[in-house]
Amino acid sequence: MNSDFVDLRSDTVTKPTPEMREAMAEAEVGDDVYGDDPTVNKLQEKAAEMLGKQAALFVPSGTMGNLIAILTHCARGEEVIVGDKSHIYVNEAGGMAALGGVYPHPVPNQTDGTLRLEDIRASIQPDDSHRTITRLVCVENTQNMCGGVVLSVDYTQQVAQLAKENNLKFHIDGARIFNAAAALDVDIKELVAPADSVMFCLSKGLASPVGSMLAGTEAFIAKALRLRKMLGGGMRQAGVIAAAGLVSLEKMTGRLKQDHARARNLYEALKQVPRLRLEAEPSSNMVYFRLDDSVKLTESQVVAEMKKYGVLVDWSAPRQFRLVTHYWVDDAGVEKTAKAFADVLSEESAG
Repeated sequence: MNSDFVDLRSDTVTKPTPEMREAMAEAEVGDDVYGDDPTVNKLQEKAAEMLGKQAALFVPSGTMGNLIAILTHCARGEEVIVGDKSHIYVNEAGGMAALGGVYPHPVPNQTDGTLRLEDIRASIQPDDSHRTITRLVCVENTQNMCGGVVLSVDYTQQVAQLAKENNLKFHIDGARIFNAAAALDVDIKELVAPADSVMFCLSKGLASPVGSMLAGTEAFIAKALRLRKMLGGGMRQAGVIAAAGLVSLEKMTGRLKQDHARARNLYEALKQVPRLRLEAEPSSNMVYFRLDDSVKLTESQVVAEMKKYGVLVDWSAPRQFRLVTHYWVDDAGVEKTAKAFADVLSEESAG
């Protein structure tokens, strides 16, 4: 894509930084399926240490990481409590059911991204031969479809305690968990401490080209390693991409507040654009808004018109857009985006 474009479709569009490219070119590699890729091993050790977990596993994608976690914790015919707006439930192709025979039990996500504790409690199946066995509770932090909102340390601890009291495991889909820690200004270890397992993505705001990490106990990761192989996620000289992941952990985790500040600036700028209806002020790096009923352009037409101004956007639901800031969106990009929306809607109104 032409570098003149401001790409706000997602933080998954990030390209590796120059430092990452250099690290990838010089990476020491081995065969990771044999466990002898030194760069992968270093990445896994670094991720585990940063999260305060015993071990971690490098996987090709966040979707695979979440699926491996579910299949590690649950047997066929068992049940997982998930949010009805969670990525695991909505955007992972039903993998837990299709590939693992695990049954999702959705409960409503609240506007703040949480699952009400009473809803979780009410969803736990009784000991009855007619029912599935509830085995796992999953939350998502930050919660994408609720606006990139952040789940607090206190709430996370409450869910973990509820799970423990009912002999359930607790998994965090932390695709953007470092964004959550930055927004809360807390150590990532504190935020994920109560979880039995955590997945986070290197390839979103942390700007790596490929990969996610799954962390937990040594026993959990040993089982997860076998499942990664079963799902086709065993890679060979993966140190080439793991090298970028190390730069993500060492350098990119410390700058996420810049993305959050730019999201807030973008939010304030778009508030000044007539006929855009901004939703809640961004908690992290996502800005959600809706088109006013007076706008006659369709979502796809808005996307096409914005592209003419050098801004790439995408709609997330009918009349709704999500813009995501990241490493490659600077202050000038924020200004360019707000002006482009103003121009597109002004032209539509004049026409």
